[in-house]
Amino acid sequence: MNLTLPRPAHRAAGSHALPAPRWSRPALWAVLAAAFFLYAWALSGDANEYYAAAVLSGTGSWKAFFFGAIDAGSFITVDKPPLALWVMGLSARIFGYATYSMLLPQALAGVAAVALVHSAVRRSFPPGRDAHAAALVAAVVMTLTPITVAINRDNNPDTVLVLLLTLAGWFCLESLRTGRLRPLLLAALFVGLAFNAKMLQAYLVVPAFAVAYLACAGISWPKRLGRLLAAGAVLAVSSAWWMVIVDLWPADSRPYIGGSTDNTVRDLVIGYNGLGRIFGQSQGGGFGGGFGGGGARWGGDPGAGRLFNDVLAGQISWLLPFCVAALAVAVLLRTRRLPVGEAPSGAAWLVWGGWLVVHYVVFSFSSGTFHPYYTTAMAPAVAALTGMGAVVMWRAYRNSRAWAWLLPVAVAATGAWAFTVLRRTPDWTPWLAWVVLGATLVAVAALVLARARARVTAKVTAFALAATVVATLGGPAAYAVTPLASPVNGTNPTAGPSTGGTGQPGRPGGGPRGSLRGGPGGGVSDAMTAYLVAHQGTATWLVAVNSAQQASGLILATGKPVIAMGGFTGGDPAMTVDRLRELVSSGRLRYVMTGGGPGRGGGEVSSWVQENCAAVDGQDGLRDCAA
Repeated sequence: MNLTLPRPAHRAAGSHALPAPRWSRPALWAVLAAAFFLYAWALSGDANEYYAAAVLSGTGSWKAFFFGAIDAGSFITVDKPPLALWVMGLSARIFGYATYSMLLPQALAGVAAVALVHSAVRRSFPPGRDAHAAALVAAVVMTLTPITVAINRDNNPDTVLVLLLTLAGWFCLESLRTGRLRPLLLAALFVGLAFNAKMLQAYLVVPAFAVAYLACAGISWPKRLGRLLAAGAVLAVSSAWWMVIVDLWPADSRPYIGGSTDNTVRDLVIGYNGLGRIFGQSQGGGFGGGFGGGGARWGGDPGAGRLFNDVLAGQISWLLPFCVAALAVAVLLRTRRLPVGEAPSGAAWLVWGGWLVVHYVVFSFSSGTFHPYYTTAMAPAVAALTGMGAVVMWRAYRNSRAWAWLLPVAVAATGAWAFTVLRRTPDWTPWLAWVVLGATLVAVAALVLARARARVTAKVTAFALAATVVATLGGPAAYAVTPLASPVNGTNPTAGPSTGGTGQPGRPGGGPRGSLRGGPGGGVSDAMTAYLVAHQGTATWLVAVNSAQQASGLILATGKPVIAMGGFTGGDPAMTVDRLRELVSSGRLRYVMTGGGPGRGGGEVSSWVQENCAAVDGQDGLRDCAA
C-alpha cells in the first residue's frame, strides 16, 4: 500500500463510472430507510428542553434566533453556538414549533451522515464489488451504532456536528482522490461550520486530515504545505465569523453569553466548551455546569478504559476490537503487502484511523464534563474502519493461507467483547449474550475449518458470514432499537438497558428518563404559571428565575420569554443588581422567583429582591418588583 497517491489523471471522471452490482443500490436504500425508521419513529416531547426553549424562542425573534438565546427577549444564550439551533429553528419557523418540526431535521441529518459514510468508503476503493461491499458494511454499522440512534432522536447539537464532520471527511478524501484544491477548502469550511455547532470538539478531526494530506497528496511538499495553509485560513474564517460578530456587538444590546465568565464567546471557546472540557475547570456548579468530578460522572472516570466501562461500552465500543484489527491490517498492507487485491487508499486509513485515535485519546482522558453521547462523533470512523477492514480481511482470508487467521481473530475478539458487554446486564434479554457467543464460536470454527481444508465453498462462506454478522452486530443492533420504546431523554440520551451504580441520571445508572421539568417551569406550579400569564401585562419577560432548567420548561409551557438569571445551572454571572434594577424600572420585568441564589452575584441580587420586591400572596417564592 503506497501512502502517496499518484497525481491523478482525472481519476474522478471514470474511477467510479463502472456499473455497480445489482444489489448495491437497493441495499443502500434499505439501510437508509432503516436509519430513518430508527431515528424518526415515535418521536415525542421536547427532548432537551434547554435547546427546545431556544428553538421555540427563535421562532418568535430573529435576534434570539441569531444569538441562540434561550428566551425570545434575548437575556441570555444557550452555552453552545447556534448553528444546530438554526437548522431546527428554520424548520420550526416554516412548519410551526412541534416535536417533529424540531426533531425531524435531526433525524434527516443522521440519515445523511450514513449516506456520506457509504459514499466516502466506496470512493476510497478502486471500482469493483469490494468497494460497494465495504461501503454497505460501513453504512450498516453507522446506522446501528447505539449512541448514534439515541442522539439522532434528540435536539442536542451532536447530530449536526457529526454530519458536518462527515462532510468534511468526505471532501478531504475527495481532495486526495482527485488532486484538487477546492474539496480541501470545502473540508475546512465544514469543520469551521461544525465549530459553530459545538466549538473545539469539531477540531478533533483536524490532525487526522492534516496528516493524511501531508502523507498522501500527490503534489510537491511546498504545494502540500501551501494548500494546508489555505485550508487553515478557510477554517479560521468559517469558525470565527459568528464569534467575532457577537463579541464586537455592544454587550448591552445583545444577550449574555451563557456559560462564559466574562460575557464573551471567546471565553466560552477557551473555557467551558474548550480546554475546560479536557483538563477540568470550575464553572458554576451543579448538574452539567462544572468540569470537575460531577460532570465527569456522566461518562465515568477518565482513563484508558473509559470507553469500555459500564456507562459507555454499550454505546460505542462494540466494534472497537474490530477497528484495532483493521488498523493492524492497514499497517500490514504497508509493510508486508498482503495479497488482498484492491485495497482502500492509504489516505482513507489515515483519515478514519486518525479520527478514531484522536477521539479515543481525548474522550478517554478528559477530566471535565463528559456525556456518553459525545462519543457519537466516533461513529463515522468506527463504521468506515469496520467496512474497509472487513473486506480487506476477507480478501486476505480468501487469497492467503499465511494471513487467513486475521479475520477469525478479529471476529473472535469482537464477539467475545460483545458477550462481555451483554453479560453486564444479565437480566436484560439474557438469551442474547449466549446467542452472540454461539454465533462467534460458529463463525470462527467455520472460517478456520474451511481454510484448513484449503477450500472455501459458497455454502461455507454464506454460513460463516451470517454467523459473523450475528456475532459482531447482534449486540449493537439490540441496543439500537431500545430508544424507540421510551420518550426521548434529552438530558442524557443513551441506548440499551440501565447498568446501575454509576451515579448517572438517565438510562445508565438510574434516575429519571424524562425531561428536566417536573411540571411547567421546572418546579413552578400550574397555579403560579397561570398567575404569571394573567398578570404579565406589558412586561417583556414573564418572570425571572434562577436557572435555565427552570426557565426552559416555563418557556415551553407558556410560549412567553423567561429570564434565566444564572444560565444553565444558575452559575453564570449574567444578572447583576444594576441590570435587574434597570429591567424593573423600565417595566420590562415585574416578577422574580427567589431561591437558589441566581448567578455569581446571587447573594446581592437576592438581597435586592428581598428588600425591593413584595411577596405575592399565595405564590410561594414569587416576588412582585412593581408593587
